[in-house]
Amino acid sequence: METLVRIFLLLISLWCLPQFVLAGEDEGVEETIEYLEMTPKFTVNLAEARKYLRINVQLMVEGDKSIEKVKKHFPVLRHSLIMLYSGMSAADLQTMEQREQLREESLKAVEDALRQYAKNSDGLRDLFFTEFLVQ
Repeated sequence: METLVRIFLLLISLWCLPQFVLAGEDEGVEETIEYLEMTPKFTVNLAEARKYLRINVQLMVEGDKSIEKVKKHFPVLRHSLIMLYSGMSAADLQTMEQREQLREESLKAVEDALRQYAKNSDGLRDLFFTEFLVQ
């Protein structure tokens, strides 16, 4: 009798094993990653007379729900970035280090806006400048 119980338990565990393996495979499924261009390009006046900044911003977002959330909040994200860029000095945007610092500040501004208006910034992975012109 005890041998039959052990065989029965062994058969059940062997039958369930493929189901556990298949369940574990779902964890390895990667989320969708999409680059969202914030159109139109940003054009803002700088602190100096007749100087402006034209910048194209793309957001790297992971996950379908996060992509939709970010798209929904584009107006507030654009507002946050316009406020960050407006009135900057052309001298503060000349070197690669200064531009990288501005990129990091831009990412933080977008994350903060998403936390405030969308309750979290999950899914936002990075921010990139694909055009940068000071004139």
